[in-house]
Amino acid sequence: VKAKSIPFLPLIATNATFSSDAFQQLMVLFPQNTMLIGDEVHNLGSNRLLSSLPDSVPYRLGLSATPERWYDDTGTQELFAYFGPVLQPEFTLKDGLDCGALVRYCYKPIFVDLTDDEAYRYSELSNKIGKFLSSGENLDDPSPAFQALLMKRARLLATAENKAVLLREEMKSRLDTTHTLFYCGDGSVETSDGKMIRHVDEICRILGGELGYRVDTYTAEDSLYEREELQRDFERGALQGLVAIRCLDEGVDLPVIKTAFILASSSNPRQFIQRRGRILRPHPSKKEAEIFDFIVLPPRDAMNYDTERSMLRRELT
Repeated sequence: VKAKSIPFLPLIATNATFSSDAFQQLMVLFPQNTMLIGDEVHNLGSNRLLSSLPDSVPYRLGLSATPERWYDDTGTQELFAYFGPVLQPEFTLKDGLDCGALVRYCYKPIFVDLTDDEAYRYSELSNKIGKFLSSGENLDDPSPAFQALLMKRARLLATAENKAVLLREEMKSRLDTTHTLFYCGDGSVETSDGKMIRHVDEICRILGGELGYRVDTYTAEDSLYEREELQRDFERGALQGLVAIRCLDEGVDLPVIKTAFILASSSNPRQFIQRRGRILRPHPSKKEAEIFDFIVLPPRDAMNYDTERSMLRRELT
């Protein structure tokens, strides 16, 4: 390949290939003026991938809208030590909007009440989590039992029953829209006939089965070929929407996306920033984007004040 008169050979690899023994052995043959570009560089901060970064490469560039790793100060510091500090001036969201690299967006929070049963279960889980914390639980290296409680509580919020109710009402006036993403939780919900199904499948059933909105799921269970087919159908409007859990968080370029319904999200700010990045990419068919964010509110008479405040703080974050 040639850029003007400067010959160069680009090698593009996934993180898995890059860290493999075969690729690592090949890197000793690279010329002295090799440059390493780490795309979505925050992912290179794991112990396994950090150990595969070659000291012999003199030129290094890391690319990421979210370079800091959530709850991993060590990995973050190692990344910055290898790639160097953030280049200044930092390119902000406002910069992207002003130069036309991103479209403006309307952020619409939708407040969701927990049912009495969900509020009770949330309170019970919070009490158990509190006991772990009061006993000196190490947050830097949490126990499996503590992590299981946190995950169970997060899934409870992610799959709150009233989210589906409010989504159904919101979508009744939007059945002629296209190019919409729906982000779901990774837990399961109980259907009207008492069966347990994945949240992503229940949302797909409501949108497609009840409302006639043309959607399909987009998950890790789909093969690469199937995902490419889904993306093509979505781009041309054969599918009005895609229902996902995390597969559309980053690494997917679909600038035609106009709207996102965030039914569930983690407390990691990287997830929201990366998801927002899927939606704000410019396309001739859109002037602005829309983000509907479902935020759970606890019933005031179901919990103590401190629990209620901490829950709302997490949701708003």
